[in-house]
Amino acid sequence: MDDSISAGFAKLSPTVLCDVLTRDRVMDLGIRPLWPDMPRVAGPAYPVRCPPGDNLMLHAAIYRAQPGSILVAQGGDTAYALAGGNVCAVAQKRGIVAFVLDGVIRDVAEARAMRFPLFARGVVPFPGAKDALGVLGGPVRCGGVEVTPGDIVVADEEGIVVVSAARAREVLAGAQAKAAKEATQSLEEWEKAHRARVEEILRQKRFAG
Repeated sequence: MDDSISAGFAKLSPTVLCDVLTRDRVMDLGIRPLWPDMPRVAGPAYPVRCPPGDNLMLHAAIYRAQPGSILVAQGGDTAYALAGGNVCAVAQKRGIVAFVLDGVIRDVAEARAMRFPLFARGVVPFPGAKDALGVLGGPVRCGGVEVTPGDIVVADEEGIVVVSAARAREVLAGAQAKAAKEATQSLEEWEKAHRARVEEILRQKRFAG
């Protein structure tokens, strides 16, 4: 994936992207930023799936994902941590942009101190084992969304969206056009158009209130 694509997506909020995406491309609200004021991240997904109680696939992935990638993990449970501070440090050192985990993590204070972005379901101090094979660099389901290698992930405090690699340029262009239009519109102009639209919908539905 062209780095300029990721850079373009990094300038756009998931809120704007949702105006040109369908609901099935948005992860559920249980996967959230784990430290305050986390910056927006965007990049191609490197997906992994870990069986319950095990984190081997995620730990292997930090040595295989390309710089600029976002490591997306389908965890098997929320009882065992998928990674800790040292794994985050090595991932950051190797150029991985962030972790987006359908599971839990530990040592969040260490990740916060190094400003490594973490999106997950929560924090649990007990580590998983490293014994079971799963999926490494293949399709997974994270936060209710199907994620394949190279899909673009955009995550911030507004939520997490996944754009299929095949539609990345199309979605980026559409979202950029939407953002540009909104940037030139005053609140008064928006309010006028919004009110007219709402009133027209009520009229069409014969609402008499």
